[in-house]
Amino acid sequence: MATESRKRPPAPEPDWELVYKRNPVERIKRDKSPLGIREELPALIALGYESVPEEDIVRLQWWGLYHDKPKIGRFMLRIKLPAGEVSPSQLRAIGEVSEKHGRGDAELATRQNVQLHWLELASLPDVFADLDAADLNTAGGCGDTVRNITGCPVAGLGHGELFDASDVVRQAAGFFYGNPDYVDLPRKHKITISACAHQCNAPEINCIALIGQIVDGREGFSVSVGGGLSSVPRLARDMGVFVPKDEAVEVLAAILDAWKTDLRYRVSRVKARLKFMIDDIGPEGMRERVEKLLGRTLEAFTPPPAPRPIDHMGITPQSQPGLTTIGVPVHLGLISGRQLQQVADLADSLGAGLRITRQQNFLLVDVPAERVEHTIARVEEIGFSLRVNKLRANGIACTGEPHCNFSVAETKGRLGPLIDKLEERFGDSIGDLRLQLDGCPHACAQHWIADLGFQGTTARDESGARRQAYDIFVRGGLGPDAAIGRPLFRRILSAELDAPVQGLIQGWLDGRTDGETFKAFCDRKTDDELGVLAGVEPARSRRDDDE
Repeated sequence: MATESRKRPPAPEPDWELVYKRNPVERIKRDKSPLGIREELPALIALGYESVPEEDIVRLQWWGLYHDKPKIGRFMLRIKLPAGEVSPSQLRAIGEVSEKHGRGDAELATRQNVQLHWLELASLPDVFADLDAADLNTAGGCGDTVRNITGCPVAGLGHGELFDASDVVRQAAGFFYGNPDYVDLPRKHKITISACAHQCNAPEINCIALIGQIVDGREGFSVSVGGGLSSVPRLARDMGVFVPKDEAVEVLAAILDAWKTDLRYRVSRVKARLKFMIDDIGPEGMRERVEKLLGRTLEAFTPPPAPRPIDHMGITPQSQPGLTTIGVPVHLGLISGRQLQQVADLADSLGAGLRITRQQNFLLVDVPAERVEHTIARVEEIGFSLRVNKLRANGIACTGEPHCNFSVAETKGRLGPLIDKLEERFGDSIGDLRLQLDGCPHACAQHWIADLGFQGTTARDESGARRQAYDIFVRGGLGPDAAIGRPLFRRILSAELDAPVQGLIQGWLDGRTDGETFKAFCDRKTDDELGVLAGVEPARSRRDDDE
């Protein structure tokens, strides 16, 4: 996954006085531990939402809470599910909370979480009590913490995996979630752990990725660091080490310790993520710091090339005789509280388990082979058909409108109609395309690594009125040809978005060589050639001008 080194001499380390002067969130964490805010909820409710200090609203993030839009006292709650694993009773509890305390709206998210909306401040103690009773965790769902640890949703079920990494995921989650030593990080931190043979968990875009390897018969991991998207995207870079399974959590902690104790990455929140430290010191510099903290040298190792990722959708026999995994598309990740409960009831009746995927879908696992057809029929009755274009399983949109305060454009409400039009024109021939749409630069839907990525913005129409619009990105991808996408077209009005997208896809279908992917086609074509296909003038970057 490595790109060319950006290593440069780090700036002199600042002191805490400068950190507190420049960074207001660091002051908020210093003045009162955010983890303690949950115990203060009764007092905050007594004050009334309008009187709650803004600093305490920020602290609520450490329990997985963000303001829903508009900021009038309703919240989104992010429930952490390590590697997306959730029991039927837990999923049922989430659905019940959604209906009891919200408006029955839920969504599956790209970090294998479930998110709920419309929760009011006064209901939060009861929400947490209900989740506690189901052994569900929201600590560190947001805030400067280790976010939900992702992994392969079919871990332990065969599917060609090198080994089952589930125990390492659980150990890491048990160690980091709610750990007071790791809730005061410079910024949010994203970890993924998997031994999936297909690397379905997108290790390239995580802060730290433990990637399963077997060396001389020993199970363990190669380690990549510094991935992340948002407005300054980076692909993770290999540290050149092999870490045995039983040392994995220790090494993860050492990487976080090296980062969180360096005050250079606390002065500015814009430059606080681990990827900026890796820009400065390189993966080799991080290895040196980790080895110093551990007091030993890590084993050198060069991982093999990355495979092409898959999504685990459809019907797949497990390594366990007589059992099957059923991957169910959830278009745009939208699911109601009632549907969550119905899926949980179905899983219970089958003696099956449940997993959430990073593409906003879910899996039913351990389904008896003789009950597969019955299960598919019941899932369709609930509202999720397996007989749909794969485009619907691959398409990802962030929360966006109407809930997210950062979004400047429709997300799920715009990607849905776009996919409808593409299905109508092109059918199954485009099922493998990955369309990913974000409402802002934060890139929760990961538009940077899509076949066709979209980022919400605004533009003026012919009358001069400001309207919703989108930048269109191409050439992004994961796996053996992992790359950060590039904005090809800027500020395309929402009403005019369908035509250039259809033009690009038609041009690919007409002009591709045998088996050529959309990304490979775009890589082969110049911006101007793609502009002709789309009927839009390409954006010009500073790099183009320099050339």
